[in-house]
Amino acid sequence: MIEPLLFNKDLGRPLQLGDPLPRTNADGLPIVPLTQEQKYVFDTRGWLLVPGVLSADQIEPMRDFIYQLDRDRESLPEKQRTIFGFPLHPLMDHPVVVGFMNEFLCTPYLASEECYGFRMEMSFPGLRSTQDEKPFEFHPHNGSGMFRMPGDGHMYHCLPGKAHSGLTRVVWELNDVEEGDGGTMFISGSHKAAFTAPESAYTPGSPLWDTYSCPAGSVLFFTEAVSHSGVPWANADQDRVALFNAYNDVNSRWSMSRPSPELLEDMPPLRQSLFREAYTKGNVTGKERGAHY
Repeated sequence: MIEPLLFNKDLGRPLQLGDPLPRTNADGLPIVPLTQEQKYVFDTRGWLLVPGVLSADQIEPMRDFIYQLDRDRESLPEKQRTIFGFPLHPLMDHPVVVGFMNEFLCTPYLASEECYGFRMEMSFPGLRSTQDEKPFEFHPHNGSGMFRMPGDGHMYHCLPGKAHSGLTRVVWELNDVEEGDGGTMFISGSHKAAFTAPESAYTPGSPLWDTYSCPAGSVLFFTEAVSHSGVPWANADQDRVALFNAYNDVNSRWSMSRPSPELLEDMPPLRQSLFREAYTKGNVTGKERGAHY
């Protein structure tokens, strides 16, 4: 397959992709590239589910930590009282996540073997039950990412053989989700929509909306450019326990969310590169490129 021509900033010269991307993540695990089918599905729908990525042994401490953070925060060491706490670190640059970001978000000339070509933007828990005092309401938003103004992170660009998803959400489902339970909903393809959505799009029962079922340990990717919404959780037998991470371009920032300096110091340098400042020129960390965190 011939690589698409990407223009650089000077006189239309081709963009040079630069150093090789990391072959392993911060834990030394091989990066898992997307399949051709996965790339096609994400580009077509604006979202992609990869089922059963985590094992039960991996899930349990992560799920327990989210409950503890919500219900017994004071029992945690002070620097761990944050959604960036240690048990969740392996999800930040999980090999499946890095493989996805290398395809749809990475800026290749701002990456190297020692530095990711994308940033981690934010993280928050999704802990919901049928007993919530304030249930999560249906609130459809975003869409038409092909036509967003420059500088809006909620954009989606593509050309034959290449696509770029600006602000991208990654949801780790740490409990089983059955269709109808209350997982995230999408209007598939709306990240490329050229028309205003009809009134029926504002009704959760509309056939325009898609959702999913998956086993615990699955990971869901979606572009913030696609129309999406949460809905109240409906399964009384178990809660929704999820982790919502977000990733962005190296030169873009949507929020001020960030781990504390103490937590950053506990991370390997490659993982630390996820949280470097948002700018372009020379923003590559590593032994020969300047100081990293």
